[in-house]
Amino acid sequence: MKPSVLAVAVWGRTAPSHSITAVMITDDQQTIVTGSQEGQICLWDLSSDLQISSKEILFGHTASVTCLAKARE
Repeated sequence: MKPSVLAVAVWGRTAPSHSITAVMITDDQQTIVTGSQEGQICLWDLSSDLQISSKEILFGHTASVTCLAKARE
């Protein structure tokens, strides 16, 4: 049996809703980025055995996040 990875809640008793409207994975395939209908962007760690754990949640958008793109170098 694999050990479970617990997410750390940084928002109190109730997590904010996060209705995913956009998904992107980084080139190194170690981070998933999701955008939500509520205007949040979440970063998720992706392990080599495909386990996902929360990393960060970014607030501040006043509209839905409907697409995500990476910056060019």
